[in-house]
Amino acid sequence: MGSLGSLSSCNEEELLIQNISEIYNNLSTLESLKPSRDVNTLFTQLVQTCIPPSPIDVTKLSVTDQGIRSKLIRLCGEAEGLLEAHFSTLLGSYDIPLDHIKMFPYYTNYLKLGRLEYTILSNYITNPNSNHIAFIGSGPLPLTSIVLASNHLKTTTFHNYDIDISANALASNLVSADPDLSKRMLFHDTDIMDVTNGLYDYEVVFLAALVGLNKEDKCKVIEHLAKHMAPGSLLMLRSAHGARGFLYPEPSDLPGFEVLAVFHPMDEVINSVIVARKIKNKV
Repeated sequence: MGSLGSLSSCNEEELLIQNISEIYNNLSTLESLKPSRDVNTLFTQLVQTCIPPSPIDVTKLSVTDQGIRSKLIRLCGEAEGLLEAHFSTLLGSYDIPLDHIKMFPYYTNYLKLGRLEYTILSNYITNPNSNHIAFIGSGPLPLTSIVLASNHLKTTTFHNYDIDISANALASNLVSADPDLSKRMLFHDTDIMDVTNGLYDYEVVFLAALVGLNKEDKCKVIEHLAKHMAPGSLLMLRSAHGARGFLYPEPSDLPGFEVLAVFHPMDEVINSVIVARKIKNKV
């Protein structure tokens, strides 16, 4: 039975990789990844292929499959940025953009993710309504910050960092008409690798899944955070588990941090959540 079970698992993995490779080949031939019927159809297929629970370990793929996965993660990152910019521009054309935010097709996922992350924070810090929280890689549609600030952390100031000036301009426009959020959502056109002492001021730092699309870049960011975040502060990371690892990079090691918990949602929320505490620097 054991050998039959493992054979079945192998066949499932081969079929999964075959399906994902086919979708990747189709995506890579498109002229543009801007929202369109073809782009939307292929990414919907990809997500539906990767969401079901799978025993696959993406770190143990063959060299060829790892190459496809790396390229696919880059395509996903580019497409996600274009999708967010498209909807942020559309929302920004209204007098009160946030009144229309449910127009974004994945908004309910962010509501669920925000609730999960707030619950996690409540377990690990005495005052979840921290004065200042940083979100690194906030993008043109900073829904995590918006959801947490609107629904859960109603007195906290959110410092949103993105190196893309145009992304920050779109994001800032979304909250500019809101008398509360316009004061509590700040946007910094800054590479987080250039922020040193400022990181010490945050009790919680969120790191977007697409910051550092390969392991080396992710490691550099995490080492930088470990060097400059305050001892005892929390790092919230997004990663991906099982076949969802074809959509987002897996987490790197976390030197300088103690991993407190890892949460793997089993629903349509794709990202896993890792919470880690900055350990005290050795004297």
